[in-house]
Amino acid sequence: MLTATVAGVAAVAATVPEARAAERKASRPGWATSWATAQTAPTSADTVAAAGLTDGVCTATVRLSAGGRVRLRYGHAFGTVPVLVGPVTAGGRAVTFGGRRQAWLAAGSSLTSDPVDGLRAPDGSALTVETRLPGPTGPLSFHRNTHASHSVDGARTTSVFLLTGVEVTGAHGPVVAVLGDSVAEGVGTPDDADLRWPDQLARRLPGSAVANLGISGNRLLLDDARFGPGGQARFDRDVLSLPGLRTVLVQLGVNDLQQPPAQTDASVVLAGYRQLVLRARSAGLRTVGATITPFEGWARWTREADEVRQRINRAVRTGHLFDAVADFDAALRDPARPSRLRPAFDSGDGLHPTPSGHAALAGAVDRRHL
Repeated sequence: MLTATVAGVAAVAATVPEARAAERKASRPGWATSWATAQTAPTSADTVAAAGLTDGVCTATVRLSAGGRVRLRYGHAFGTVPVLVGPVTAGGRAVTFGGRRQAWLAAGSSLTSDPVDGLRAPDGSALTVETRLPGPTGPLSFHRNTHASHSVDGARTTSVFLLTGVEVTGAHGPVVAVLGDSVAEGVGTPDDADLRWPDQLARRLPGSAVANLGISGNRLLLDDARFGPGGQARFDRDVLSLPGLRTVLVQLGVNDLQQPPAQTDASVVLAGYRQLVLRARSAGLRTVGATITPFEGWARWTREADEVRQRINRAVRTGHLFDAVADFDAALRDPARPSRLRPAFDSGDGLHPTPSGHAALAGAVDRRHL
């Protein structure tokens, strides 16, 4: 009897911290990334990022998907020295870090702000973030081209420095990360139009939070000094670190086929996808795989590369590799010549779609799979 009583008390005691932890979790706001960008290291051609700033002001205007209360996230993935961040404003309101107007961003690390007092952003709204960097900063981790207008010390730029995400509490739809290349980044769409396919997907899914992690030139398998670590190398930092994430959509592979050294073995690309799926599932995430779109007309297209692309696409469609498939190839290909984009969807280089092509890609993603 005594043993049973002690065991019963122990069982009750064990449930108390679990219940309290559940209560704390339920009382906290659910943060989700409403806008994001993925970083690369500057090259010598990236003069501002490579030189860094002293008493500089970076202003970024970003388009949110979901709204709600707001907090900011900074990153310095490729830094070698810490950077002092602040003062910062978001939507004209002061941003704090642990109650202070300034904070140190460690090299190779990230920095998350407090929720911004008095700021509640609507779904789909534009948010302006102004960040002062007292410096000297040294070289800055950045995203080279967001296809949107920002500024550094008053001069226009399409680059975003250190700011990697805007997180919100109001997502009430799918929370999705897009691990992609130049097509996700928005090549083929005009600056400041918000017509990239992840933008158009977010508008199709009101209340959804869509994090666009596309990097122009990015590959699935190999790293590149200009185009950044490949999808496998950056997956943990760029995807798994995001709060509230439910689904990752993988749109990578065309650059593995056409950039030197070109990958000519479809099984190697499929093995790379498989590793991303395993890592995503280990983190409790769903995976959606996008088929690789046609690119005949692009300078490095070859018939052999197209055959590899088609083998990969057949395996993605039929091999049950991902939890679901977004058939981007079918959405964009010319029925009369499937190795090419439809003329109305070709921005002119054979690879990157027009805004209407981006709309077709957004339409190829089934909400039920997110």
